[in-house]
Amino acid sequence: MKLSPASQRSALADFNRLHAEGCFVLPNPWDTGTAIYLQRLGFKALATTSAGYAFSRGKPDGAIPRDEMLAHIQEVVAATPLPVNADFLSGFAEEPEGVAANVALCLATGVAGLSIEDSTGKNDPPLYEEKLAIQRIEAARHAIVASGAPLS
Repeated sequence: MKLSPASQRSALADFNRLHAEGCFVLPNPWDTGTAIYLQRLGFKALATTSAGYAFSRGKPDGAIPRDEMLAHIQEVVAATPLPVNADFLSGFAEEPEGVAANVALCLATGVAGLSIEDSTGKNDPPLYEEKLAIQRIEAARHAIVASGAPLS
């Protein structure tokens, strides 16, 4: 089930409001049952966990393919009306254009936000070179702006 545009706008507004109000706890469900449980405990927002989901599938963190991760994120988003921030690993691409395209796909799941890591997934180098890391985040942000999502 995909969120309606009105529901997604409401989740985005709630998420922006929570950020404006200060600190809040953002627990990490690894499946829909955990998302529902955390909502019932009174949490105001959720964030997916790449490691938690991967481990629940018997895989190491980072071993879940993009389309499976997008389906998982969409399931968590659909499980509750709470805003969900996606742990989107390193954007499932190295080049900024690929990150932007994948961020657009992630936004289409109904998330209220997402994170992009600077880890290459390799031992050498473990992190993206600074210039490329900045370009990747700029591309992600451009995809968010292009989607019309309100930014905090």
